[in-house]
Amino acid sequence: MGESDNNGKVSREEEEQPLSPAARLFHSPSFNCYIIAILGCNTKFKPDVIKSGLQQTLLKHPRFSSKLVADDGQRWTKTIVNLEDHVIVPDLDPNIDFADQFVEDYISDLTTKPMDLSKPLWELHLLNIKTSDAEAVGVFRIHHSMGDGASLISLLLACTRKTLDPEALPSVPENIQVGSTNSGGFWWFLSAFWSVLRLIWNTLVDVLLFGVTIMFMKDTKTPIKGAPGVEHNIKKFVHRTISLDDIKLVKNALNMTVNDVVLGVTQAGLSRYLNRRYAGEAEIDGGEKQRKSNLPKSIRLRATILVNQRPTVGIQALANMMEKGSKTRWGNLIGYILLPFTIALQDDPLDYVQTAKATIDRKKHSLESICTFSGGVLVLRTFGVKVAAALMHKVLSNTTMAFSSMVGPLEEISFYGHPLAYIAPSVYGHPHALTIHYQSYVNKMTIALAVDPNAIPDPHQLCDELEESLKLIHDAIVKKV
Repeated sequence: MGESDNNGKVSREEEEQPLSPAARLFHSPSFNCYIIAILGCNTKFKPDVIKSGLQQTLLKHPRFSSKLVADDGQRWTKTIVNLEDHVIVPDLDPNIDFADQFVEDYISDLTTKPMDLSKPLWELHLLNIKTSDAEAVGVFRIHHSMGDGASLISLLLACTRKTLDPEALPSVPENIQVGSTNSGGFWWFLSAFWSVLRLIWNTLVDVLLFGVTIMFMKDTKTPIKGAPGVEHNIKKFVHRTISLDDIKLVKNALNMTVNDVVLGVTQAGLSRYLNRRYAGEAEIDGGEKQRKSNLPKSIRLRATILVNQRPTVGIQALANMMEKGSKTRWGNLIGYILLPFTIALQDDPLDYVQTAKATIDRKKHSLESICTFSGGVLVLRTFGVKVAAALMHKVLSNTTMAFSSMVGPLEEISFYGHPLAYIAPSVYGHPHALTIHYQSYVNKMTIALAVDPNAIPDPHQLCDELEESLKLIHDAIVKKV
């Protein structure tokens, strides 16, 4: 009898899981966030093949086959999934005019529709319509409470296989931690002591600035900063594919990382775009005003970066979980970093990436994300979800944008037999008018923007400025070689 009771208890524990603190935050009215993952495909979708693949993989993940408990919304509970409710295949005219605009409008419309909480909080839209860069477009919409962005994208990649080797999982580079050489002696000790002092000082400064941001410190009111209530506005999603090889050329020439380069490109692109907005379109058509700075002095513009404190689960582990039912770590354990951007027109394009590298190096030597995560959990447990959500909302409202980047597969992959042309993830529901995400794939880098059209009515122009900024930085490197 005791053994039966224990088995029943284990079964109930497997079928019901509590929401993590961050997952509870993502269900608060002021912080109701969704992840969007746009998949460009090189062939038309075969819905029955996709559904069969999902049945064998994604539905075996507990979050994708669980719903929120109806009474208090504090637990995930297993349920039977009807794929017809989650895989949406609209009847579209394959020869529709302005297909790119149609897809953008279709995805924007999704941001106005809440999900049905009585079912698992995900859906996949299959749009069999040819665009300028794909034969068909798939759109995943997943509630952020189901996991952090990096883990969810890794899970989707675990559902894919190499196009040239249909049995093999994608190859994704791993972050390699390079340790310092311990040469011993006085100078090593002095260097280590100084490094610890810097870490403590940087952490104290960052935590203080984070607290001040909660209380009163706001970013400069620029044209791209959202108005109060921006999280409830409709969002527009656009993307632009640039050369990863060009980024790597800059990276290798300046001995920095890909993230250093994309941050520098972002600083340059935002500076050019804001300069255009401050000058006015009519004035800069000839280019003269674009070369002259129209920017206000001392613009404070910061991005919020969400950092998962739990190491991202590898693709192989996620594939094993779906195939063999093995257990793996999962859930939102999120800390925050406030990343300052330098907004100015530089005479030398390389100055953008040099300042970006200095900023990132400084942030790497800080425990800001760990402290903000720990502080968030303490506030949530002490004062509850409403207070924690209000504080996080205040931080994001007082900054300008969200920024992230993620490394992708090294070779072409297929989604249940459908070769992919690009991957463009993003997020909406947080109080920012602009979110910029960089996603690498083979030898390409996709820049995915999520914008509030009220603040950024011309997101394709911002894409143009980002693309042009990379060209200027790349050309400056080539001239030096």
